[in-house]
Amino acid sequence: MKKLVFAVLACVFTSAAMGEEVNRTVNAQSDGHVSVSNVAGEVEVEGWAKNTVQVTGKLGRNVKELIVESDGDEVVVKVKLPHNSHGGGDANLKIMVPAGSSVDIGAVSANIEVSGVRGEQSLHTVSGNVRTEFFGNDIEAESVSGDVSVKGDRSAGEVRAATVSGSVVVDGVSGEVRAESVSGDVTIEDGIITSAGMETVNGDIHFEAEFRGDDRLVADTVNGSVRITFIGGVSAEFSIETFNGSIRNCFGPKAERTSKYTPGWELEFTEGDGAGEVVVSTMNGSVRICK
Repeated sequence: MKKLVFAVLACVFTSAAMGEEVNRTVNAQSDGHVSVSNVAGEVEVEGWAKNTVQVTGKLGRNVKELIVESDGDEVVVKVKLPHNSHGGGDANLKIMVPAGSSVDIGAVSANIEVSGVRGEQSLHTVSGNVRTEFFGNDIEAESVSGDVSVKGDRSAGEVRAATVSGSVVVDGVSGEVRAESVSGDVTIEDGIITSAGMETVNGDIHFEAEFRGDDRLVADTVNGSVRITFIGGVSAEFSIETFNGSIRNCFGPKAERTSKYTPGWELEFTEGDGAGEVVVSTMNGSVRICK
């Protein structure tokens, strides 16, 4: 009898620990807005051809309620925890949305992954990675502690990707890009860039893409190296400076010492008709410019 009681209790405990399976579906507009709020766990959003939003996944033992509501052109998905909740409130959600939707996702301790969504995206988490795809509509992707990755199909638009502690990679995006980290590497690759801002305090910067137009490309790091490779030709005025590090230029004049008493280098020159502007600086690291 004791063994039977123990087995039953163990089963109940395991079920509670594993949480509740959910499967909810509501109607949605093909180009509507989907808002998602989750405290902890995972948020995976995927675009599909149906005019519905489907939420599946598993709720942690301390989740009070999962709200899935549709009101006109907006769908809200929200994980609610009890007042003064302490742990156990994680929710792992997979959310299917109409591919033309715009999405707004907020999380505290959760990874965010978005694929196949063609509308505008606003993605924010405190502790977790952010990964998404870009199809031409504006994206803002941010984390405080985690990596941020945006993968595009070379469509043109605006992307801002930022983190405090982690790496930032923007791949296959054309148009305007802002990529920022405090402690981590920053990379822009592929695509046709018309304007770019790349900043990090403690990390390397890598740019390998086309740079066109009459706007600016700025790469600034305090403690790290900068590697810029232009795909195709480039027309810009260059201003490059290091405080403690070398400058290597593969296609223009050589750098000069800023002073015979300091280890810094500087380089200013014009390539082509100087339509754009390239500004590079690092306090402690080398710079390499090639095409």
